[in-house]
Amino acid sequence: MTVAEIQFIDAQSWTDIPESVLSATKPVVLRGLVAAWPSVSQQKQDLDAALSMLADRYSGRPVSTFLGEADIKGRFFYNKELTGFNFLQLEARLDDVIAKLKEYRGGTDAPAIYVGSTNLDAWLPGFRAQNDLPIDALDPIASLWIGNKTRVAPHFDLPQNIACCVMGRRRFTLFPPEQIENLYVGPLDLTPAGQPISMVDFNDIDEERFPKAKLAWEQAVVADLEPGDALLVPSMWWHQVEALDDINILVNYWWSTVPEFLGAPGDALLHAMLSIRSLPKAQKDAWRRFFDYYIFDADELTHQHIPENALGRLGAMDETRAKRTRALLLNQLKR
Repeated sequence: MTVAEIQFIDAQSWTDIPESVLSATKPVVLRGLVAAWPSVSQQKQDLDAALSMLADRYSGRPVSTFLGEADIKGRFFYNKELTGFNFLQLEARLDDVIAKLKEYRGGTDAPAIYVGSTNLDAWLPGFRAQNDLPIDALDPIASLWIGNKTRVAPHFDLPQNIACCVMGRRRFTLFPPEQIENLYVGPLDLTPAGQPISMVDFNDIDEERFPKAKLAWEQAVVADLEPGDALLVPSMWWHQVEALDDINILVNYWWSTVPEFLGAPGDALLHAMLSIRSLPKAQKDAWRRFFDYYIFDADELTHQHIPENALGRLGAMDETRAKRTRALLLNQLKR
């Protein structure tokens, strides 16, 4: 594995973080960034008290919970037939989940328990009053992740992400976006949590079934986080996440500087699957040139020969133009 793509910063406070980190395109480990959070410092002295403090803030709303048998060894994944998953998804109370984590602590045959992407403000109101990053200007979504020894397959997220390790240790294995062809991505229609995942178990690579996975592994970077550490996961980087202890809590922040009115790039991918993927090769090659010209390589020279008043949808995409473009697409898709 290479370590050339990862940066380490000793960050005892937010003022130690260069502003450029927020827009980083490679992973950055921020050692000690949230060590002063009460939820972090207290668990180092008394884990049970810290968990009780967390449970006391619980709003009572059920949380979506993954539950797997001990034999999956914490790896939430598909069943053998790829018709479903190797775990159950159910609604549970967060304080009951915490109680179960405490009950199974230290056991060798504990079931795998995982609560992911739970909105902090809705489920733990008041938590961020003392446990937060000063990035309100970015309007982030702050979420809680809690469970025991579990492993989530490599997946990507569109927003930028700062993952803060609160309790227990976490290991992130990250792959740059260009490694997608070596990750053997699974179904788009059936996914464990909404995003497509790699079919490769990078803790035990099946080289016969996934021969190119070793190429992805050669470009992987691994970040081990202790409580108090944080990690900047850049947009579109694939990441496998392992919780290494019997009780693990992580808080993350997602944000994007791209206006919401522009829509989801994944929608464009689906449309291209519909209208371009099955074309003859010569036509696909021609459309590749169109996409490069109008999208991927577009700059101020692309349409400088057209007067401003005649640009139409070639002009800079603002909210009004986005609405008109979306309405046009909707009308065409109805045909």
